Amino acid sequence: MKNILLSLAAITSLTACSQVKNDLAQNKNIDANNIVEEITKHIKHYPSEKIYILGYSNDKCYVDMYVNGIKLSKAFNRALGNSAIEINPFLFQSGKCKVSFKMYPLGKSKEYDEVFHTLVDDTNLDLSLLSYDLKDKNAADKEYIAYTLPKKKEEVVKGYFREKFDGAGKAFFEDSFEFDINLPYHSKPPFEDAMDLRKINKSDLKSKLLKKYQEVWNIYSNNEYDNIAKLEYNSLKDLYVSTYESKENVSKNINTLFEQIYKNSSFEMQPLKNYKLEYVAGGKLVALMLDTNDNQLRGNTALWAKVNYDHGTRAIFLNRYFYIPAGETEFKVY
Repeated sequence: MKNILLSLAAITSLTACSQVKNDLAQNKNIDANNIVEEITKHIKHYPSEKIYILGYSNDKCYVDMYVNGIKLSKAFNRALGNSAIEINPFLFQSGKCKVSFKMYPLGKSKEYDEVFHTLVDDTNLDLSLLSYDLKDKNAADKEYIAYTLPKKKEEVVKGYFREKFDGAGKAFFEDSFEFDINLPYHSKPPFEDAMDLRKINKSDLKSKLLKKYQEVWNIYSNNEYDNIAKLEYNSLKDLYVSTYESKENVSKNINTLFEQIYKNSSFEMQPLKNYKLEYVAGGKLVALMLDTNDNQLRGNTALWAKVNYDHGTRAIFLNRYFYIPAGETEFKVY
């Protein structure tokens, strides 16, 4: 879980203009000095502490993954992949959970000489949903679902068959599956009752959102740490509540985020450009996603920075989403 901290945790903050601060202010009692204490007030421990994992194996495709409509910040952009990601931060209560994905052709890659403009016969994606219990480390992982792409048998020569992906020849394929989860905690994300942003004129929404992105960009560049803490609070709280984190680790991770990333003299926001509007969580959340085939950038929002950290210059992706609470008119950040 700690490995995805930097992609999950970076949220937006406010500009120096007092009116903008009034529009964007969230969690007014939170600042950079008390955020750890305020988060740990909500963390509880239980006899059983399940962590749910989404495992994947892919070949000759790129994949966007979603849990309950929220895009996973991890980039699934390798031609060949075999890994897993913990998804508790996207699970807010017991009940039905939906995993969905969108697949795209591989195009040009270092792994293959051929350029794939469509999904091909042997495109592959396997998904598995598992869990383990932090309070029972000797127990085996529990598997709930093992998903494979729909395929059909094709006779190549008489008596010899091979499996062919049903979506071969397409430039896009999507599917989903559901499963039941059982969690000891219950969280209500702040966007749960937000308006459906798909009902707003798309051009107007994009223009309004871009202005907020620019405000956010300015704040990171201007080092307004207390305001960053205010806006990161909700997402960080849900992250650490869902992973049953210790106060020691919460403090260590947030200190790393602020002291070694945000306060690093090399921290530099990158230009807002090459983006496309994307809705998630049933239209309750929206983001400007990078519109690029660069595998180092693909799958992230247009808010990102570079920083010299951990023995090299690294990209820090500020993958936050925006929502408008019901009855309000201004964006807030998750």
